[in-house]
Amino acid sequence: MTAYLLDTNTLIQAKNEYYDFSVCPGFWDWLDVMSDAGRVFSIEPVLNELREGSDELTAWAEDRAETLFRPVDTHSAAEIANVVGWVQAGDFKEEAKRDFLAKADPILIAYAKSHPNVTLATHEVHIPGERKKVKIPTVCRAMGVTCIRTFGMLAAENARFILGS
Repeated sequence: MTAYLLDTNTLIQAKNEYYDFSVCPGFWDWLDVMSDAGRVFSIEPVLNELREGSDELTAWAEDRAETLFRPVDTHSAAEIANVVGWVQAGDFKEEAKRDFLAKADPILIAYAKSHPNVTLATHEVHIPGERKKVKIPTVCRAMGVTCIRTFGMLAAENARFILGS
């Protein structure tokens, strides 16, 4: 059974765009249900990125700090150097490398790589030849990590956000 590891942008973009808390509370309820079932989660470095804000999403994440956000385990920590090495050796602009490595992204990829039943969910898209930004799906392809777009995750899980009466 696949579990989904959420990138920071899956939550930020949902809140800022199509799944705003007041517009689609069903999305956030779905995350809670799937989290309780162990099927959707993220990691503490993502929580730390969300803590940089001070809005409804920050509060939502804080309320789930113990349930939705897992610590980075030793298997994942051991894999981080491989992700960093691949990015450093890549044909990306130096600024792109620094930006990528300063975020939770390499840790997310390392976590997914060290847990074979985990699929990384992100809004990012692989763009062949991209040098200005290191994208999660690009690194995932190179590292043999399964990665899916957020809407693909929702479709795969048959998520439905239906209006009440």
